[in-house]
Amino acid sequence: MEYTRPEPGFPLRNAAPRSADDNPAGALYQRLLQWVSEFDKSLDEEYEVGVRWATPGQSISFHLAGIGYCNPALLRFVGATDEGESVELIQHVSQVNLMLVKMRRLDPDQAKSTFGLGSGW
Repeated sequence: MEYTRPEPGFPLRNAAPRSADDNPAGALYQRLLQWVSEFDKSLDEEYEVGVRWATPGQSISFHLAGIGYCNPALLRFVGATDEGESVELIQHVSQVNLMLVKMRRLDPDQAKSTFGLGSGW
């Protein structure tokens, strides 16, 4: 089977959300926004929100820049490694297993911004 990329502008999020039961990714996204925001508020100026994602035999940490979702079941985590490399993690809602961690800011010379989360993709 040949893979075909969607055309630019292809909707990646449902235009008319119904209920949390119909939109588990959107519901989990809202809860994650709350938890990440609370965690971010607990950090001083030297630190920012990081995510540690663990799989058997491997652990990856990155600075969290944003979270998005695609109903009914996908979440997207965007950020950068300590080396400044861009990363994106896409997970099914049934497999989300993340640890929020404090990480030293990538650029301490810049003013610390509040945690900015995108709405959707």
